[in-house]
Amino acid sequence: MTPHRTFWPMTAAVSVGALAALQSQVNGSLADVLGNGLEAALISFGVGLILLTLMGLALPRMRVGMRVLSAATRTGAIPRWQVFGGLLGAFFVVTQSMSVPVGGVALFAITTVAGQVTASLIVDRMGLGPYGRQPVSSARVISAIIAIAAVGCAVVGRWGGAGLSLLLVVLGLLAGAALGVQAAINGRVSAASGEPLVAAWMNFIVGTSALLVAVAIVASTGLTRLDIPTDSHAWLYTGGLIGVIFVTTTAWVVGRVGVLRQALLAIAGQLLGSIVLDLVFTDYVDIGLVLGVVLAFVAVVISTGGRRSVPDRIAP
Repeated sequence: MTPHRTFWPMTAAVSVGALAALQSQVNGSLADVLGNGLEAALISFGVGLILLTLMGLALPRMRVGMRVLSAATRTGAIPRWQVFGGLLGAFFVVTQSMSVPVGGVALFAITTVAGQVTASLIVDRMGLGPYGRQPVSSARVISAIIAIAAVGCAVVGRWGGAGLSLLLVVLGLLAGAALGVQAAINGRVSAASGEPLVAAWMNFIVGTSALLVAVAIVASTGLTRLDIPTDSHAWLYTGGLIGVIFVTTTAWVVGRVGVLRQALLAIAGQLLGSIVLDLVFTDYVDIGLVLGVVLAFVAVVISTGGRRSVPDRIAP
């Protein structure tokens, strides 16, 4: 793909990465208000599902895309399991709600990025994404290592009293890997249906259903009380909207730049968004965070070496 054709996908990947930083702030604040991270995740997914359902009723192309996707799964053009990417998204959110209060944001960030870029290398090599098979070249491995170092620089001053436990590290790695695989199969669903919004819709249907079951199980134990405060600020419920934008855009981007490169761009955008949030909420920018942004973009540049053209159809 020529540089001018990759400009908009790359810009979109960085932009939604920055939105992901905002979503973490929103969902984290909602979880604080509710005192229940699982319920916050369900509300975020539920809002996203409602928005996408309304869009599906209003946009004929989404209904056409759903019919095309249904036909593709019936004929075997796309495996049925690939429409369940929302389970991976739900797993990530639940893991986040469990890990961050115990180990802190910094530990979760570095472990998830490590898991995400590693999984992205693997799924690109397997050809799981719509971009097709990508070799595990030295440039791609180096770019992945630099991306992990970038996040390490960004969070080094934010460890605080976080407890480093094997369980939290494993959960973070698995959650990050889930994001990498989810991006790949969402790209496939988007390509098969011809509509990225369909991939997002399927994600939110599956993710919301899984979280409903999880919340019902937790509520049945009587260990927590589910409640939606009526005096909460409206912005606390915008996480679902951000999630819709993120999943839809990612499903579109991976078919044009590949899974690893999309992950690197999103990481760069997330760190850049963190700088903006720091300026807004604290009027202070950590030099480590700035260095992390620079390293993240260096990783993106290194990863661009030896790219081949994007296939016109879903890669076999």
